[in-house]
Amino acid sequence: METRFRRDKLSSGSGSLKELKNSFRTFVSRSKEFAMRDEKSAKVIKEFYIPDCIVAPEESNSSSCSCSGTSDDEDDAPSCPVIVFVNSKSGGQLGRQLLITYRSLLNQNQVIDLGEKKPDKVLHEVYARLHKLKCNGDQFAAEIEKRLRIIVAGGDGTAGWLLGVVSDLKLPQPPPIATVPLGTGNNLPFAFGWGKKNPGTDRLSVEAFLEQVRTAKEMKIDSWHIIMRMRIPKEGSFDPIAPLELPHSLHAFHRVSHSDSLNMDGYHTFRGGFWNYFSMGMDAQISYAFHSKRKLHPEKFRNQLVNQSTYLKLGCTQGWFLASVFHPSSRNIAQLARVKIMKVGQSQWVDLDIPRSVRSIVCLNLPSFSGGLNPWGKPGHKKLLDRDLTPPYVDDGFFEVVGFRNAWHGLVLYAPNGHATRLAQAHRIRFEFRKGAAGHTFMRIDGEPWKQPLPVDDDKVVVEISHRGQVTMLATPSCRSRSVCDPSSPTCYQEEGNDSDEEDEDWEERRKFGAADTFKFPDGFDIAQLS
Repeated sequence: METRFRRDKLSSGSGSLKELKNSFRTFVSRSKEFAMRDEKSAKVIKEFYIPDCIVAPEESNSSSCSCSGTSDDEDDAPSCPVIVFVNSKSGGQLGRQLLITYRSLLNQNQVIDLGEKKPDKVLHEVYARLHKLKCNGDQFAAEIEKRLRIIVAGGDGTAGWLLGVVSDLKLPQPPPIATVPLGTGNNLPFAFGWGKKNPGTDRLSVEAFLEQVRTAKEMKIDSWHIIMRMRIPKEGSFDPIAPLELPHSLHAFHRVSHSDSLNMDGYHTFRGGFWNYFSMGMDAQISYAFHSKRKLHPEKFRNQLVNQSTYLKLGCTQGWFLASVFHPSSRNIAQLARVKIMKVGQSQWVDLDIPRSVRSIVCLNLPSFSGGLNPWGKPGHKKLLDRDLTPPYVDDGFFEVVGFRNAWHGLVLYAPNGHATRLAQAHRIRFEFRKGAAGHTFMRIDGEPWKQPLPVDDDKVVVEISHRGQVTMLATPSCRSRSVCDPSSPTCYQEEGNDSDEEDEDWEERRKFGAADTFKFPDGFDIAQLS
């Protein structure tokens, strides 16, 4: 009886034994898969890794390091060394999660939390070490500098911050930049094929992104310098205006040419840079309302879809779908400002004729606005010839100027051949505001809006935009931007010298965007205020 019982028990457990064997086989298979994946990951990550002798802080960087300077070091250099800057407060919790994943894969010192360290200081120290090592004959350091690429994870405001820093530092070999879309609009990443949806933060997603960075092509884009001058308010406690009203990309600018008509006591001058767009009017007002709400209740704006729906609601509640009913004509661009433009090779300003119905004006450098839309559209060859226009390129020294009548006009962009009102292509543009019916307007540069006071007496506010060199971006095969340097395009645009009558010293200072060296974000500045 006992033997029969044991035999029956073994027979009844055969199913469980079979399942156990299958489970074991699955375990072995997955273990091999994980081992191969880890081996592949280690091989991949090696191509992006930078040693401590280049990226570690001075206090933790010992004098002896692996960058010994032998002639064979060049062969050991990673094929695509990267420095990663992450706005840990962008994208809700995504920024923090992305920071953790990158630091688990790379040297922690080459992954920078922008809430802890400023990019200008980091890059200045890195390039100083590279220069010192190169002077000692270190070929490894020379190859790192030659191959270095930057990854910036954040919204358009964060990306613009890095672009301004790289431009201002005047690095010997400025590194190309890839952007991770962690904001709401993500116009810069979308323009170069990096997408507009917030990315995955797991190990495999980050490894896939790094591989895209390694294979991405370099593309030059124009940099645009903006100068704004206005009188200091005679009343009020703010100097010159409420701190919350100016974007963090506009900085105080104390050097102004002596020949400038506004170079007098009582005026403040601000400067900054943008790479995608400057806008004024309807769209900037909606963006300002959104940023104001997000500043008051940041916990409610941690989801990209929620943010985008809030944008749409604000467009409806502010009456821009019935602009002619809810907004006075004094808010129309033609009533607010006198607008002048200048093209390449010209030395005289020309008045820009703006239809009286236009309530929003955009100076656009990239084919990505308001979440990836292209307001310029694709005009046919005949239209280009009839209006003396050229195809839009991101590195031709021109920006496209377009206008919107109302929110319905903006929705036209979703149609296959939809576009805004094409006003001009320009190399420089100047807005002159004088006393009028409106006490303020709204402006925005690369996603950062502000409420701009307008003259109340016989003063004037001047905003001038001009071309100031180029920066290098990284683009994927699905890049929407077009370059004049593509084989099918005309000859590359080259800016001809200095068309300003300013002295050389003033010119060099004016060229800067104020993002590095001459400007530092104040202590305690919350990077969550950037997009």
